[in-house]
Amino acid sequence: MELQTLISDLIEQKSDKIIELSDKIWACPEIYFEEHQSSEYLCKALEDEGFQVEREVAGLHTGFIGSYGDGGPIIAILGEFDALTGLSQKKGLAEHVPVVAGGHGHGCGHNLLGSGAFAAAVAIKDYMKQTGLQGTVRYYGCPAEEAGSGKAFMARAGLFDDVDLALSWHPSTIPCIWNVNTLANYSVTFKFNGKSAHAAAAPHLGRSALDAVELMNIGVNYLREHMISEARVHYAITDTGGTSPNVVQPHAEVVYLIRAPKKQQVKELYERVYNIAKGAALMTGTTMEVEFEGTASNLIPNTTLAEIMYKNLTKVGVPVYDELDQKFAKEIRATLSQEDIDADLAGLNKETAKKLNDKYIADIIPPLGDEGALSGSTDVGDVSWVVPTIQCMTTCFALGTPLHTWQVVSQGATPIAHKGMLLAGKVIACTAIEAIQNQDIIEKAKSEWQERLEGEPYVSLIPENVMPQRKKGRV
Repeated sequence: MELQTLISDLIEQKSDKIIELSDKIWACPEIYFEEHQSSEYLCKALEDEGFQVEREVAGLHTGFIGSYGDGGPIIAILGEFDALTGLSQKKGLAEHVPVVAGGHGHGCGHNLLGSGAFAAAVAIKDYMKQTGLQGTVRYYGCPAEEAGSGKAFMARAGLFDDVDLALSWHPSTIPCIWNVNTLANYSVTFKFNGKSAHAAAAPHLGRSALDAVELMNIGVNYLREHMISEARVHYAITDTGGTSPNVVQPHAEVVYLIRAPKKQQVKELYERVYNIAKGAALMTGTTMEVEFEGTASNLIPNTTLAEIMYKNLTKVGVPVYDELDQKFAKEIRATLSQEDIDADLAGLNKETAKKLNDKYIADIIPPLGDEGALSGSTDVGDVSWVVPTIQCMTTCFALGTPLHTWQVVSQGATPIAHKGMLLAGKVIACTAIEAIQNQDIIEKAKSEWQERLEGEPYVSLIPENVMPQRKKGRV
C-alpha cells in the first residue's frame, strides 16, 4: 500500500475525533496568551494518543510540547490555536451575525491549524507503532501567532535546537505549498504621558499626550517616502486619553507594527520610528516610553522540502466537495467583492487562474511555482532560522475569502474547512515520514538551509529582558 493511502486511512479512521477537537476550539475563541481552554483541549487529546506532554514551555502559560518516540530524526509539527478580536460570528451563515457582539473569532482558521497539525502528529505516531519506524515526532503548541510571537519565544529558549525538520500548514482558499519569503516585523506600544488641564481656562498648563501621538503619526507618514518600498509600517491608536475635548489629554498610546524583508532592516526602521516618537515627546513637553508587543523574523524558504511536500499534496489529492459544499461556498462568494476574488487569483499562473475563475471552491492544485514574497509576517519565520521549515496550504474557505474576516469564522467549522484540515494532516504526515525514512532528504534540506543563511546566526529580535505576557486591558 502506498504511503499516501495508508496515512489517509489512518487519519480518516480518527476524523470524527479531529473534527470534534477543531470545532471545540472554534467554539471557545481565545486571543494571544489567553488560550487556556484551547491549549488544554490539545494537550488532553495528545495525552489520550500516548504523547508525553510538557506544559508551560519557554515561559508561555499556554505553550506546550507533546512528544512521541525516541531518538532521531526529530520532526517538529507546529500547531496554533489563537483567535482574533472583534470577529465573533455564528458558523455556517452567509451574513454577519456575531455570537457575541464585539467578541473574538477564529478569523484566521487557527482552530483548524492546530487540529490539522494534531492529525499529522497522531498519524506519524500510528505509523511508527505499525511499522517500527524509529524517530521522534513533537507537536509544538504555539500560542499567540497573531500577536505576541509565541514561536519566537520558543526559538529564543532553544526549544528547536535539536530538531531536524519543522512542518506546518495554514488554512487557505487554494491548495499549494507556501515556499515564500515573508517580512520580519517588530511591534511596540509608544506610551506618552503629559499633564491635564482645563482646555479653555488654562490650556498653557497642559501638556497633551494626544498631540504627541498625532505628531508621531505625522512624522512616520513622512518617513514612508524614505524607506525601502518592500517595508510596511502600520499603527493603531489604542488610548486617546479620554473623551472630553475640554480636558488636555494627559496620556495616550499608539501601537506600531513595523515590517521589512530582513531582520536588520526592521531593526533599523524601528530605530527611525523610535526617534520620531522621541521628537514628538520633545515637541509637546511630554514623556515617552515603549513597551514590546511582538516580533517575527523573516521566513527562510526551503525548496528541497517544498518539492517533497508538493509531491505528497498531489498524490493525496484534493477532497471531493458535494452540492451542499458548493452551495454554501456560492453564498459566501456573494458576500465578497470582485476585488477580493481577483486578489486571491493574482499570484497564480494565468492557466490556473483561468481554470479557477468560475469556481466557488478551489479544487485544483497549482504547479509548484518560483519562490515569491509575502507582504505579511509569521513567527514561523523564527523557527525557520533554527531548522529547515516548510508549510502547505489547503482549501478551507470559498475562493476569494480574505483572512481575518467574519467570512472565515463562519466557514471555520463547516465540512469545507474540515476536509481541508484533514488533507493538511495527511500531507504533513506523509512528508515527515518520507524524511524520516530517507536521511538524504534531511541532509539536503539542511544543506540548502545553511546556504540560504549565508553564515548569519539566529538572533532573536525579542529584547533580552522581555517575557511573554498578556497586556492588561489590551484586546
